[in-house]
Amino acid sequence: MEMIVLIKQVPEIGEAKIDPETGTLNRKGIPLTMNPIDYNAIELALQIKDERGGKVRVISMGPQSAEKALREALALGCDEAFLLTGQEFAASDTYATAYALTRLVDFLKPWDIIITGEKAIDGDTGQVGPAVASFLNIPILTYAIRCQLIDQSHFLIERTIESGVQRITLSSPFLITVTKGMNIPRFPTLRGKITARQKEIKKFNAQSLGISEDSIGLSGSPTRVVKVENFKIERKGKILKDMDSTVMADQLVQFLIERGAW
Repeated sequence: MEMIVLIKQVPEIGEAKIDPETGTLNRKGIPLTMNPIDYNAIELALQIKDERGGKVRVISMGPQSAEKALREALALGCDEAFLLTGQEFAASDTYATAYALTRLVDFLKPWDIIITGEKAIDGDTGQVGPAVASFLNIPILTYAIRCQLIDQSHFLIERTIESGVQRITLSSPFLITVTKGMNIPRFPTLRGKITARQKEIKKFNAQSLGISEDSIGLSGSPTRVVKVENFKIERKGKILKDMDSTVMADQLVQFLIERGAW
């Protein structure tokens, strides 16, 4: 079973900052880590590999620093790692990112399954996985909570929908986005960490994949952030204490009425 896992390096929770001039994420000087839900995507791929054999290849798009996330994936047990990198990819939106990733995924054929996390914590859109599936013209199942291999090529997948849980039997190839509750990711072993340091991370840029620079970066991104604002939420309260309960109740009612909550 040949599997590809798409991962992303993101700012640590609470550290993301937006450049007010460009409307894009500013990563300079910010601690970065692998997107948390991507660990669940890797774990699913490794579970399938443990059960039926095969190979797990992991892909990321980003600056050179994204090598750290890829080596984490290798330490967990992934077999190969690929980095799509270059200044030309900077400021790509979800559409341009998905297009670039698709070109690398297509280059790495053959494969059976593509696995991603349901969304990244920095953009929180959940758009890249579905867009990759659309570019590849393959089936996609989002928000998967269970994925069970029932024979050599068929899977039983459960996914959350608005009305409950949907169960689908599907054969490869397909793309699946997984939720955080699907599994409990494993920890890397010492041997895995040593092996990860020694493995080569294969790098690609736009030119090596024949990608036009007009289709990536800001020029290839149909999404535009036109304005960035910081909102300050003020919570003004009133402390009532050391008074008759009847007076306190009256003041509380008056307080609620003044703020339109009564």
